[in-house]
Amino acid sequence: MRPLFKISLLLLLMASNPLSAQKMHFPERNETWKTAEKSQFKYKADQLAKAVEYANANEYSGSRDLRIAILDGFKQEPFHQILGRTKKRGGPAGMIFKNGYLLTSWGDTKRVDMTFSVTKSFLSTVAGLAEDEGLIADTNDKVGDYIWDGTFDGEHNSKITWEHLLQQNSDWSGELWGGKDWADRPPREGGLDDWKYRKLNEPGTVMEYNDVRVNVLAYSLTHVWRKPVPMILKDKVMDPIGATTTWRWFGYDHAWTEVDGIQMKSVTGGGHSGAGLFISTEDMARFGMLFLNNGLWKDQRLISEGWIKKATAPSVPNVNYGYMWWLNQNGPRHWEGVPEHVFYAAGFGGNFIVVDQKSGLLIVTRWLEPSKIGEFVKQVYEAF
Repeated sequence: MRPLFKISLLLLLMASNPLSAQKMHFPERNETWKTAEKSQFKYKADQLAKAVEYANANEYSGSRDLRIAILDGFKQEPFHQILGRTKKRGGPAGMIFKNGYLLTSWGDTKRVDMTFSVTKSFLSTVAGLAEDEGLIADTNDKVGDYIWDGTFDGEHNSKITWEHLLQQNSDWSGELWGGKDWADRPPREGGLDDWKYRKLNEPGTVMEYNDVRVNVLAYSLTHVWRKPVPMILKDKVMDPIGATTTWRWFGYDHAWTEVDGIQMKSVTGGGHSGAGLFISTEDMARFGMLFLNNGLWKDQRLISEGWIKKATAPSVPNVNYGYMWWLNQNGPRHWEGVPEHVFYAAGFGGNFIVVDQKSGLLIVTRWLEPSKIGEFVKQVYEAF
């Protein structure tokens, strides 16, 4: 092979995986994250400390008793109630990494807390694994071709694809586990009767953040996998990345479904009625590292590059949303001073996993007032 061709091939490989030529650290199970050496990376330590100080000074204003915070945060919803497990939370916590090396941390990073809609990015990953293994041929397939129990019957629901559910633009109509789709996060203005009997949007045209429909996705994936979704995540992702045994993924207390004669709990994709993923900051960081390295943990491929590319591509109705990952594209949810290629998982109460594949930056922050996240991430970038 000629030297010039070798160089061109190397550059091509580096372009396809920006971190491939950089030394990445992946901690073993139960191993403490390695702290970056003083001269290992070029950044302003005082500016990074200022960002951490900002995070600590801007704790989420809701009650630390999350049952109270949930009921208060969603009090505008008709029929809203706690249907699954909750847990009192800790204080602000977080970790900032460069290429897998810890730059700084704050708070109790081992404490297990609810993570609310960050759960959606984990659920999206379970869908990705299903496509990678051929259980779902393509996300453009209609879900009703896989789930034929009536969940996707009717003129409207029969049009819905896996992609519509993943991008939250399906406008699925119905009721699941006692939750009515129209009662989940209704408009703050206008009559509920108008909303209940509104004309349904064509699937794929309008995004609406809606946990009932996310739970329909979790229900559908349970039947496709023929196993509880947390078991899939554990076997395919959390064990291979060395996560602890402390994380849990709950469904509503009554959310049981039967598969092959076995009763299984169908989990939720969030926690706004309780349940969802309960996890430590450090395990969230491991999950983030997997996406930082484009689906590879060390040299083991866990998630296909193709899936991550699809999951982080902007949807037509919302440029800031992919497959249950938020995107920092130039749109309504753009963070000023932060690169547009950044993507992140976000949850109620200020839980975030922020991923920058190009620079190798990974940020996990918890219980930060949600309106302050853009400024906080900007301050982190200012350190570089």
